Amino acid sequence: MRIISRRTLREFWNKHANSQEQLKAWYRECEKASWKNSNELKVDFPSASLLKSQKVVFNIKGNTYRLIVKINFEFQIIWILFLGTHAEYDKINANEL
Repeated sequence: MRIISRRTLREFWNKHANSQEQLKAWYRECEKASWKNSNELKVDFPSASLLKSQKVVFNIKGNTYRLIVKINFEFQIIWILFLGTHAEYDKINANEL
């Protein structure tokens, strides 16, 4: 999978240093993946929450942080839509991103 953009992750872990290792691990796992659909993604990330329009919510660092992405399985691209604390996540509507 191609992930757009790693810079978003890097900027976040510079502010929240305790997220760095888990975000790097998430990135490496996704980068080497070649999921064809959300069922295959759930094998690698069983706690991921599937939303409409191919959006997925990942819990980072024991649900301290939330990462929302949109995945195009056909073209093997992941777009990072949101990365924030759980409290910040609670203030948004993930389906409207």
